Amino acid sequence: MELLEFFSEDAIKLNIEGTTKDDVLKELIALLGLDEKNEAMLFKMLKRRENLGSTGIGRGIAIPHCRSLVVNKLRVAFGRKLDGLDFKAIDDRPVNFFFLIVAPPLEVSNQYLPVLGKIAQFSKEPDVPDRLLKLTAPSEFMALLSEKGL
Repeated sequence: MELLEFFSEDAIKLNIEGTTKDDVLKELIALLGLDEKNEAMLFKMLKRRENLGSTGIGRGIAIPHCRSLVVNKLRVAFGRKLDGLDFKAIDDRPVNFFFLIVAPPLEVSNQYLPVLGKIAQFSKEPDVPDRLLKLTAPSEFMALLSEKGL
């Protein structure tokens, strides 16, 4: 299993516009192409998860994630906000990179935690934050994932 197989270029946004945590979550959710009702339900689930503790893992990276019935298979999205946003990350630094993960409650393939782990591993690579800042197109994000081979 490689991270690359879960991402698609239409679920990558390199210019997140939101100025609040809620705005960013809504923009990421919109990348999944759900209907309005399911978007609202997913937003509530992600908010609930964030209230337990921020998914900002440091180094400018957050991985908002949850399980929800609004998807029938694991879905991911990536967003970047160049000027960063206060996401209450564990290192108290602004977050620039957002990896959204949503999986159904019962998932036969059980990929939710492995994907979460691989994104965390990808994020810890020393050159990744700088390279994510320099991306100019979703295809470059896909190429970076491919190069890292995680």
